[in-house]
Parts: sequence; C-alpha cells; structure tokens
Amino acid sequence: MNEAQRTIDAIWRIESPRVIAGVARMVRDVGIAEELAQDALVTALETWPRDGVPNNPGAWLMTAAKHRAIDHLRRGKRVERKHDEIAKTEPAPERPKIEDVIDDDVGDDLLRLVFTACHPVLSLEARVALTLRLLCGLTTAEIARAFLSSEPTIAQRIVRAKRTLSEAHVPFEVPRGAEREARLSSVLAVIYLVFNEGYSATAGDDWMRPALCEDALRLGRMLAQLAPDEPEVHGLVALMELQASRIGARTTLTGEPILLADQNRGRWDRLLIGRGLAALARAIQLGGSHGPYALQAAIAACHARAPTADDTDWARIVELYGELAQVTPSPIIELNRAVAVAMAQGPAAGLALVDALRDEPVLAHYHLLYGVRGDLLIKLGRLDEARRELERAAELTNNARERKLLLERAASCRS
Repeated sequence: MNEAQRTIDAIWRIESPRVIAGVARMVRDVGIAEELAQDALVTALETWPRDGVPNNPGAWLMTAAKHRAIDHLRRGKRVERKHDEIAKTEPAPERPKIEDVIDDDVGDDLLRLVFTACHPVLSLEARVALTLRLLCGLTTAEIARAFLSSEPTIAQRIVRAKRTLSEAHVPFEVPRGAEREARLSSVLAVIYLVFNEGYSATAGDDWMRPALCEDALRLGRMLAQLAPDEPEVHGLVALMELQASRIGARTTLTGEPILLADQNRGRWDRLLIGRGLAALARAIQLGGSHGPYALQAAIAACHARAPTADDTDWARIVELYGELAQVTPSPIIELNRAVAVAMAQGPAAGLALVDALRDEPVLAHYHLLYGVRGDLLIKLGRLDEARRELERAAELTNNARERKLLLERAASCRS
C-alpha cells in the first residue's frame, strides 16, 4: 500500500460512518448505503492520488456518495414516491427537490445508524460485526482477526445482518420512549462487548487487543456527543476510559500479563483517568449514579484514585459491588464482590463467598471461578488445593497468555 492509499484508508476510517449514515437516511437501507459509500471511496482511490487529497475529504466523500444515492433513487423511480410522501405530510404548494431533502444534521444521522446497527432483530454477534463494519470502518478481514473467526463467516454474518434489517423493514430512526431506552441498552452492550474483547481477549495468543478498545472508546465518545443527556452513556464512557488507562501497564514488553496489584501505576494514563472521572461526574450529575455502567466506573475510579495497590478503598468497592448486584443480579458480579471482600476482610471471608457460588450453572465452565478460588487458597496456605484449581482454570481458558500465567502459578504451588 502506497502513501496515498494509506492516507485514504485513514480518512475512510474516520469519515465512513458519517458518509454511510448520511446516505442511509436517503435510501433507508444500510446495505445499499454502504455500497454507495464504497462507490465514493473507489472514486477517491482513482482520483485523489492523481489530483491530491481535497481540503475537506469528508465533505468530498459525502457529496460523491449522496450523488450516487440520488442516481439510485431516480433509477428505482423512488423519487416520485418520496414526493408523494412529502406532499401528504407537508402541505407546501411546491414540492422540494431531492437535493433539498438530503441535507440534515449529520449527528442525527449517526445516531440513527448506531441504533440501526444494534437493532435487537439481529443476534448479538451480528450487531457486533455490523457495528464494527459500519461505525468503525473495519474490513471483514480485520473483524475476523479480532474475533478469531474466518473471513467467510464474518462476511456471511454481515450480509445476513443487512438483509435482515432490510427484510424486517427496520426504520432508520432513533426510537422514542421505552423503545429508545431498551435499544440504548443494546447499543451500550455492543460497545462494551467490543471493548471487553479488546481489554481481555477471550481467545488467541494475545492478552489484549488494544485496537478494539480504541474502536469501542471512539464509539462511546461519539455516542456521548450525540446523546449528551443519557447518564448511562457517560457511565460507559467513564468505565472504558478508566479501564483503558491501565492498558500500557497490563503487559510486559513481550506481552506477558501483569496483574492489577503488580502494575506500575506510574504507567497508567493520567489523561484517560481524568477523562474517565469527568465522564463519571457527568453521569452522576445527570442522576445516573446507580446505573450499571456508572457503578462499574465508580469501582474503576477507586483503583484509579489509589496511588498504590495498598491504598485501594476495598471497603467502598465491596459496597459498590453490592449495589451493582442489586441492579443487575449476576453470579459473575458476586464473584467479583467476593474478590473485593477477600481484599477488605481477608481471604477466608472471600473464599466462603466463592464456595457459595460453586453450584451456579453459569459458572461451571467459567475459568475465573477456579482462578479466583486458587488465588484465595494460596493466601490461606492450602497449596495442593490451589494448584488443582489453577490447573482447572488453565484448562478452561481459551487465551494462550492467560493459560501460561495460570500454569506458572499452579507450578509455584508445588512443594
């Protein structure tokens, strides 16, 4: 790839969501909108290396894509239907031209695209793939690599997702009232799933995939600008900013994991911490202090504010996990609370809570249940039991780096 192509690729990553969103409002089909936007990109690849990158490349791409959308509408003889619809709703004596109809607030268009890509009619996997494609500008190959899947599988998932949206006649709009609240939860869940896969890769050879964290953060920040009065949006942004602040300290130079207690906090990103704390304050100001993302952000803030691991306010973290368990009951949250209790009240207290979770079906194959239990057994001096638990955890994880860490810790328990 030459320099001009790299420049165009970088511009496309930034501008493609806006271009696709602007065109999707015109054609009411995200699949067609992506094709038309891609046509504009092809033209850019043909002309920009020869003529130079325009001063406003985003506007150039938007204009080119919208011209193709107009041609598409005319070819399909849909302009007349649009005129008829406008005539019914707008009693103005003169019909507007299609060029007059296409201008709208790009922020509104982006918000519509977010809600459309994350529509509950799609499976969670499809929502994730479509979001990464339309809103992050990732290629099919990049999405496949990120989630350790094959390109044909991801390509089929994206094609089916676009077809499902079209066949279900999903409106390209931001829902209102209770539907908006329900759909917003879906949007936030998709963004956080992308972030978590980057922060703690579920499989593969890498402990983290920071590029996915960056994509999720960009989506979260965008959503916070588009929906500034939604407290849970700011809660999620706060959580991601605070967790992302630790990325530089979570691995060695060779990619080996470094656990929280052992991290060099001087390597934590103070700018991201500041942004995270500000976003948390905004969520609280909007009345969202008890939202699930804001509560998790508050827990992350306890770590961010502690100059050393020993200074962590574990008692407050226990309280916050208690609130979180009431808002969104989950055995995994209870497992995290048990870890906090162990830090605040001692390993025996934590182990009692962990043992109470051992019969939870959802945790039967959850490697962290055994990993946490192994850690607590080490602190209690029960090394043979700890070794067995850590070896079981290593069997269950699909992440190579994590497996290696667990097996090393298990080996250290041998007398």
